[in-house]
Amino acid sequence: MAKSQVSSTKKEKETKRLKKIKDKQQRSEDRKKNSVGGALEDMFAYVDEYGNLTDTPPDPTKKKIVVDVNSIVLGVRKREDEETSPIKKGKVEFYNDSKGFGFIKELDTQEKYFVHVNGLIDPIKENDMVTFELERGLKGMNAVRVTKA
Repeated sequence: MAKSQVSSTKKEKETKRLKKIKDKQQRSEDRKKNSVGGALEDMFAYVDEYGNLTDTPPDPTKKKIVVDVNSIVLGVRKREDEETSPIKKGKVEFYNDSKGFGFIKELDTQEKYFVHVNGLIDPIKENDMVTFELERGLKGMNAVRVTKA
């Protein structure tokens, strides 16, 4: 007769694996029994009519509901007329004259914008103070109509 293919090490590994699973289930049951959290209702906190936190729900008879119907606004709030100039001021952080592109850092927001030689009115170099406008490009906002300040 042929010898069994199951060795003693395989049996030991299998018993260890089954013991691990059983221990894990036992720990899980122990945690559930000894949990301090309790029920979901015990975790709620309410605010009473004086603004204090309490664990009892508020009394609906003491609730005061006053809603001014005229104060309800439907839709998007109207934007106030912003008198922002489209012309921004900045400093040339980097400019490669041979490749024809660079970056301008806006003075107010410290944002950097890409600038191409086609968007220049005056020739620029690094650390020049410039004024520029923004246009949306393929990969973000680009500085255009760039002039020295």
